Amino acid sequence: MKNRTLLIAALAAAHAAAFAQPGPPPGRHGPGGPPHMQGHRPPTAGPQHAPMHRPGMRPMPHRPPPPVAYPEYRRYHRGDRLPPNLRARQYVVQDWRGHGLRQPPRGYQWVQNGSDYVLAAVATGIISAVVIHALTQ
Repeated sequence: MKNRTLLIAALAAAHAAAFAQPGPPPGRHGPGGPPHMQGHRPPTAGPQHAPMHRPGMRPMPHRPPPPVAYPEYRRYHRGDRLPPNLRARQYVVQDWRGHGLRQPPRGYQWVQNGSDYVLAAVATGIISAVVIHALTQ
């Protein structure tokens, strides 16, 4: 029984060795390096991580975060309806005096749209007044 097991194991090893293909010598890989590295840059000598800047070169400035996606500017007129996204809290002018605007009547609010200010009804968004290019004066 033991001899039979040894014989089967030897035949299996010989069978596997007959189909094995010789690879490149150790440390040598065909043109382009090992298959998983073909198309990649060769590793550079030096520390694991490159320094933030090299001598004689200015460091790259920090990139600001991408701009907030504001709604596309559109000139509004009296009687138009202000879309709900422009009536959001971030566009409502709380300090109307500081912006040189008159006090909004009850039920209305000033909304900034680019360099324009729009006086709109809180409930419906119907525009009562428009101040154009207020920030450029």
